[in-house]
Amino acid sequence: MSVAFTILGRGRAGCALAEAWGDRTMLLDHEARPQGLVLLAVPDRAVAELAAHFPGRCVHLAGSLHLTDVPCAHPLTSFDGRARDWTGTPVAMTGAVPDDLRRAFGDLGFAAFDLPGELKPLYHAAAVLTSGHAATLWLGAEALLRAQGVALPGRGLLPLAEATLRNVAERGLAGRTGPFVRGDEATIARDAEALPEPWREIFLRLGRSLG
Repeated sequence: MSVAFTILGRGRAGCALAEAWGDRTMLLDHEARPQGLVLLAVPDRAVAELAAHFPGRCVHLAGSLHLTDVPCAHPLTSFDGRARDWTGTPVAMTGAVPDDLRRAFGDLGFAAFDLPGELKPLYHAAAVLTSGHAATLWLGAEALLRAQGVALPGRGLLPLAEATLRNVAERGLAGRTGPFVRGDEATIARDAEALPEPWREIFLRLGRSLG
């Protein structure tokens, strides 16, 4: 199969997609200036400058950034540098993403949807809450326990996180559990008192954010 497009950027996203697409793409460094369609898998701050070298023939992956003349395809996943099963994973398409690239994402199992440029920051903020902030909460909770000498056996907090996501996936809002859902104010107050700031404020604000 001949190369259909080039990926610029050897970060985790670029490496994962290049491995998955195989011979249909080439993976090059930022400094390369290839011909044909180019997929910019580079940090947000580098997109505009690099896109200027490929007018009318590049697409970027930055979920929050909107450039009027540069289309975007943002996979809603956390890349680790390797090809994975992305079946059913949304990919946000903003602007005139070429059909060849839309099909290429579809071939990997991604589910494309059109996202207006003005909604990209909100969309990306929701992604950060789901991914980066969720990871911070989980890792922070482990750190709080370790600081007091509590070493959880087995897989630690991971089974709880997995069960929670499974319940929410199956039941939506009804999948939430815990003292905030039950309205158990005595437990909430006791738990909050045990936390240092700013974790105490985060605990209370997040717990009450959905009513």
